Amino acid sequence: MTNKPKLQQSASFKPRSARPFSDLVGPALADALKARGFATADILGHWPDIVGARLATHSLPVKIQWPPRPKEPAPGSAPAPATLILRVESAFALEVEMGAAQIIERINAVFGWRCIGKLRLKQGPVEHAAAREQPKPPQLSPEASRQLTSDLSGIEDQGLREALERLGRQVRGSAGRAKPVTST
Repeated sequence: MTNKPKLQQSASFKPRSARPFSDLVGPALADALKARGFATADILGHWPDIVGARLATHSLPVKIQWPPRPKEPAPGSAPAPATLILRVESAFALEVEMGAAQIIERINAVFGWRCIGKLRLKQGPVEHAAAREQPKPPQLSPEASRQLTSDLSGIEDQGLREALERLGRQVRGSAGRAKPVTST
């Protein structure tokens, strides 16, 4: 009879299910956003939808300035709207200023209440995160490529079929590159 050590599961071990990435990153970004007056990242994430792709590349929300709260607000009264500070490239400042009313209306539609009352523009260069280059899908053998096409032939929705094909190429292509797991 040999005495093999038994692996004990700790009482605190709980299997975890998949969670949205925003649930994991949101709390980490919350403090940084609050320091700039942003309660959430909604305005930053929806900026191209609010002002359009052209203006989004030349402007960026910097900060939301909330007015001081009254010591005793009237019951049922909405808070005073804030001022959104935008950094805008000089050549587009006039265009943003001319469309300020529409931009404010769209921002308030995103939030669902009248949170922004006016815009303040700061002219200067707008830096956006550099676009990451998409990695090329791995090359599959002709047989694997035919098998993938065959597996997806029953899917009628072309967009879904293309997305699943990209995923299938990544999964099947990375299977050949997987590193073996070594135990110590």
